[in-house]
Amino acid sequence: MTDLRKTLKTSLAEARARLEAALKEEGFGILTEIDVSATLKARLGLERPPYLILGACNPSLAAKALEAEPDIGLLLPCNAVLKEGEEGVEILLQDPRNMFQVLSQEKQAALKPVVEEARNRLEKVLTRL
Repeated sequence: MTDLRKTLKTSLAEARARLEAALKEEGFGILTEIDVSATLKARLGLERPPYLILGACNPSLAAKALEAEPDIGLLLPCNAVLKEGEEGVEILLQDPRNMFQVLSQEKQAALKPVVEEARNRLEKVLTRL
């Protein structure tokens, strides 16, 4: 689904701190947090390994995207997932290239510079981890 992923052999708390620091260096901040494990436990009584979804936003890129396509808010913010697995904490970042393929060719063309800049910044985030 995405090739923007990396596994860290560390705790979830440490992986999250490292991810947030790397995102910040690329101009992203965390706007939302969904603790999927806690929600499933509270609502359905299901026990699951830790799984967080963080909504990351780079205001400058968001402004450019909204200027090019006012309805783009349906695809924002960029999600980052942290999930515990056998190998450590896997971090997955939403790939802007894949995300914007749902748009018309015309809208994709208008957003291409923003999408590429976002993708490049997210690749740098993974490198920093």
